[in-house]
Amino acid sequence: MSDAVKSITRNRKAYHDYFVDDELEAGLVLLGSEVKSLRQGKVNLTDAYARFDKGELYLVNAHISPYENATHINHEPERVRKLLMHKRELRKLSNKANIAGFTLIPLALYFKGSTVKCKIGVCRGKKLFDKREDLRKRDAAREMARNHARNHRR
Repeated sequence: MSDAVKSITRNRKAYHDYFVDDELEAGLVLLGSEVKSLRQGKVNLTDAYARFDKGELYLVNAHISPYENATHINHEPERVRKLLMHKRELRKLSNKANIAGFTLIPLALYFKGSTVKCKIGVCRGKKLFDKREDLRKRDAAREMARNHARNHRR
């Protein structure tokens, strides 16, 4: 039986600012009000990153808005959240992240069945000319597709 995957959000800025070398899936330790807020799609991963602390991986600066219908006991929007992975995956990720110039960026949040998963990318930062080159390639591909559609419309 396969679990249904329902996307919550993607970190589109990460693909613009970084080269993604590797992607891994991690579970997320959340409170009930955070899960309710995620179901409403009220999350922002723009400035978020993952870091190692005492051998464990944590998600930092991920903003999950407070749930409006919660009681007076609600969660902090930008609290540090623990990411869950197997030890061998953590070691592999730690070795890659310790190489100079690499950072761990959350690429997406999604529901897999009833659990919340986070796709973590091992990323290298892009320079300004790399970003311009990507824009040029995207514009050229869009223009080619437009011309192709125009020529084959008849």
